[in-house]
Amino acid sequence: LYSFSILHAFEAYLQRSGVTNYPVHIKLDTGMRRLGFEPADITALAVLLTNSGTFKVQSVFSHLAASDSDAHDAFTRLQAEAFEKGCDLLQQSLGYVFIRHIANTSAIHRHRHLQFDMVRLGIGLYGVDANPAMQQQLKNVTTLSTTISQIKKVKAGESVGYSRKGMAARDSVIATVRIGYADGYPRLLSNGAGKMWVNGQLAPVIGNVCMDMTMVDVTDVRSATI
Repeated sequence: LYSFSILHAFEAYLQRSGVTNYPVHIKLDTGMRRLGFEPADITALAVLLTNSGTFKVQSVFSHLAASDSDAHDAFTRLQAEAFEKGCDLLQQSLGYVFIRHIANTSAIHRHRHLQFDMVRLGIGLYGVDANPAMQQQLKNVTTLSTTISQIKKVKAGESVGYSRKGMAARDSVIATVRIGYADGYPRLLSNGAGKMWVNGQLAPVIGNVCMDMTMVDVTDVRSATI
């Protein structure tokens, strides 16, 4: 829950359903300016949650805006102070302990004192960190894989795909793979903007990404097969 409007709407739904002590997570906005209750809201929020038998707070959390940059460490400290103050006020009012968490990927190693009860590894799951040394230690936890439907030989000067956007600059080997924009592979990756790993080598997209297929140039890829 991150606003009074959504809190009241959800509370009304639970009350109509006869549900009490429903576990919820409360988000505080300490400086990200995205979602969350404002610091000025905390007192009213504490009263509401304390007087309501509908909710049981499982965790209170916030999000750091610039934990990756030492230029903004002072701002990070201000966020942490606002978070702890908000949590303390809520806990005193509720009379029970809940989980606290605010550390995102960069904060996990740059601001270890802010790990609290748990941390949230976000962009780090995709192998990305602002610190090059830390990025070298990260490994992706997800991959998106597909297979080749057909392989064609295309002569220099021939076009590939919709609107003839892909033009073969040389005699080429083109693989059509089973994925497209309907599957979440962005059309912005058309015409060399995107690449795919094929047998351990990067093969550039040629032509426009289609709805459920994409063509890649595998001319220089070893042993590309269906």
